[in-house]
Amino acid sequence: MHLDLLSHLRLEIESELPIYRQLAEGIQRALDAGVLLHGDRLPPTRELAGQLGLNRTTVSAAYAVLEQAGCLQGVVGRGSFVIRSGAPPAAGFDWEALLGPAGADAAAGAEAAYNFANSRPAEECFPLAEFRRLAKEVVDLPEAAELLQLGSPYGYAPLRRYLLEENASTGMARAQDDLIVTNGCQQALDLIARILVETNTPVLVEDPVYHGLLRVFGRAHAQLLPVPVGEAGLNLSVLENLAAQHRPRLLVVTPDFQNPTGTALTLEQRRSILAIAVRFGIAVVEIAIYRELRYRGVALPALKQLDETGHVIAIGSYSKVAFPGLRVGWVIAPRPVVARLAEAKQTTDLHSDQLSQAVLLRFAASGELQRHIEQTRRTGGERLQAALDACARAFPRGTRYSRPEGGMNLWVELPQPLTAENLLAVARERGVAFLPGSYFSSREIHRRSLRLSFGGLAPKEITTGIRLLGDIAHELLRAPAARPLAREAALV
Repeated sequence: MHLDLLSHLRLEIESELPIYRQLAEGIQRALDAGVLLHGDRLPPTRELAGQLGLNRTTVSAAYAVLEQAGCLQGVVGRGSFVIRSGAPPAAGFDWEALLGPAGADAAAGAEAAYNFANSRPAEECFPLAEFRRLAKEVVDLPEAAELLQLGSPYGYAPLRRYLLEENASTGMARAQDDLIVTNGCQQALDLIARILVETNTPVLVEDPVYHGLLRVFGRAHAQLLPVPVGEAGLNLSVLENLAAQHRPRLLVVTPDFQNPTGTALTLEQRRSILAIAVRFGIAVVEIAIYRELRYRGVALPALKQLDETGHVIAIGSYSKVAFPGLRVGWVIAPRPVVARLAEAKQTTDLHSDQLSQAVLLRFAASGELQRHIEQTRRTGGERLQAALDACARAFPRGTRYSRPEGGMNLWVELPQPLTAENLLAVARERGVAFLPGSYFSSREIHRRSLRLSFGGLAPKEITTGIRLLGDIAHELLRAPAARPLAREAALV
């Protein structure tokens, strides 16, 4: 197979088209000719580079182009495999044609030794002994059988009361508000989109922004209006101009340690956002799931706490501070909104898992949750500092990165001519995973940016993983094939 493949690779050094693009086109010709079929493994980058007399990074860049085009799939430790070809489909029902194009890989980075792809807490920090004890207490309750029945779509009533009381004491819930328990933040966003968004409904979103949010509102066929997020937070001038021009129905914003950038809004910015919302009649969806993860600096009031007019819907979750696998989140909003959310929830899943909610209620009411949050802040601060120190040492001159005071994510912008996709193509081979900036935008920008999620890694792993990324970035800058990437950056 390799000899047949090589016959399709015609590389011209004098061509204006970069070598890595020529190589990608040659492999595509082999796919179209049926030389490579679905499931075939391409030669390792080092082997193909040796056969062609190229730098290994050039081959990695070509493979990255084909992965982005949906022709290849890289599997850590195994290689790159053809997932689409010019050969006729196998006999039988064509599920791929029916399902349409696949989305982003839901298990990105799962096999990597240094996985910066997933924004999640470190499982070795889970207080399992306390959790086992409290879970047993719940299972031993006289009403345990009721927990295994279908419950209310609003959620487990004792947990709802507890959360409402806790949030009322901090000003997050007002007299006119109600609360619904959801299967995490993701379901909360999905339910909000179901009741408030129709085809072409204008929705203001941060850019870059959490990719799960883009999927939810994209599937609802909303008209997404991106508002840039920079080192100083949300660009309020763009926000106001878009609000005046499009009269959007919703603004979705994360004021504290935004995903993916880690930035936090100032008090003045928060008040300005509310003023714009009132002026243009915009409902504000506040993602408040990272608020508890402040490691330094002074905590600022949430938008929901500042809201005097009832414009804000707040989303909370235990996933970032306790056990993400239990999938317990909630929405605080005016009663009519929560009633509609409950209707939508009953349509989608009838009700949430009451047993998980009862265990988390016991975990919170016992004081164990607060102790765990305090420990999480200590370890989170150590992980954040390790990530910042490693970025300062490892990445080449010209690299820019955010410096948050909490959360789980850093946003890194590589110097030209590097791109995140090229970096990732080589990083996968060395056991490092991250998400490139293209995951976090509805537009074709952020090609040089990437998100590093450090929450699930120990400080030593963070240091080693970022050092490896820095080494790869330096190698790519030194490689002769890296020079033409500047004018092709938007295509990789």
